[in-house]
Amino acid sequence: MAGKIACFLVLCMVVVAPHVEAFTCGQVQAGVVKCLPYLQNRGPVGQCCDVVKGLLNSAKTTQDRRTACSCLKADAIAIKGIDMRKAAALPGTCGVTSPFKISLSTDCSKYVNNSSLT
Repeated sequence: MAGKIACFLVLCMVVVAPHVEAFTCGQVQAGVVKCLPYLQNRGPVGQCCDVVKGLLNSAKTTQDRRTACSCLKADAIAIKGIDMRKAAALPGTCGVTSPFKISLSTDCSKYVNNSSLT
């Protein structure tokens, strides 16, 4: 009987436990697409600031932010025509603070700071 109660309690904890989703490059890529006109000097900043703020708010843990950093770097390398000066200045343009420098030279694996929006 005690074993059945223990199993029931474990089952209840699993069902009630919050669902944890990993932060993904897909989230970053979906945002980057909305920023491309601005980052490729083809249009205004538009919805890009909403994207930047949303990504920073979604990347809650250090690992999330490392993932975001790595994905942004990979996108910047893969997508032609991105103005890296605009990319680096984007957090300031949008009135937020990025927890990592947006640059091709940033070592995302060494990022450990947990600061985010200002």
